[in-house]
Amino acid sequence: MKLLTAMRELDHHQRKVLNTALNRQSDGLRVIELIETSFDTKSACPHCANVELYCHGWVSGLQRYYCKHCRKTFNALTGTPLAHLRDKSKWLNYLATMMQSLTVRQSAANTDIHRNTSFRWRHRFLSWITQDRPAKLHGITEADETYILESNKGKRDLGRKARKRGGSATQRGISTEQVCVLVARDRSGQTLDFVTGNGPLTKKLLVAALKPTLDTDALLVSDANPTYKTFCMAEGISHEVVNLSEGQRVRGAHHVQNVNAYHSRLKRWLERFNGVATKYLSNYLGWQRAFEQHSQITPETLLNSALSDFQQLTVT
Repeated sequence: MKLLTAMRELDHHQRKVLNTALNRQSDGLRVIELIETSFDTKSACPHCANVELYCHGWVSGLQRYYCKHCRKTFNALTGTPLAHLRDKSKWLNYLATMMQSLTVRQSAANTDIHRNTSFRWRHRFLSWITQDRPAKLHGITEADETYILESNKGKRDLGRKARKRGGSATQRGISTEQVCVLVARDRSGQTLDFVTGNGPLTKKLLVAALKPTLDTDALLVSDANPTYKTFCMAEGISHEVVNLSEGQRVRGAHHVQNVNAYHSRLKRWLERFNGVATKYLSNYLGWQRAFEQHSQITPETLLNSALSDFQQLTVT
């Protein structure tokens, strides 16, 4: 009763501070519950995969375990990208800013953390989300490549003169200054993307990236780039060509409009980040792909996927 009486005496600013603190505490408990629940589905030592575990105290609100086999201690975050990250009470708010596709600085300001912490959290949360990929593409599958100017954003030693923001390549056409992003998408909407490296797409790159992902019933549809034809003939893959350079957009049921539209959405989305470092490009591709394929993602489901529980992302 004394506590309730004291709360009535608080002014508007003090009540606001108290409310923020209570909400943060609630978020912290919610995060710990999600972490522990995710671990309960595995219940195995991250060091040796043994399941004979003993409770071994508490650290930072998380249950600590002792493995009878390898005699190591760990908690539910050990072996995940989120190990050793602090301020768990702010994680859900931060993931909410990622759902809005905010920049590193905007996310930092909205979550009341440092911009360097914001950058580190972003790529920790994304590191396993990028692995949420379909195993195979089926039926009619469109494939096309797009090119993004290589960026060494954040790197101290560039080995070349720095470009101004929004700069362009010094060489005309496709060159090693550009990074090739290959996107393949079947008619059910399942999408795979690959950062194949600098310069033009080659048959060797298609064999390494695309061949393992195409089901036996797949029909690959591409533009008139001869690399796809060479690849399909060598690997015995059914292939149809749509010659865009001659104004051909559709041949019966065959076209590459879905994958080209995906390229457009991807590039428009990347623009808000004022350039993406090539080193982290695959993380951003996974981020975009997750939001394309799962329409009802929440901060909680993003947290679960960051803990490798991809089943939670399937709530479309």
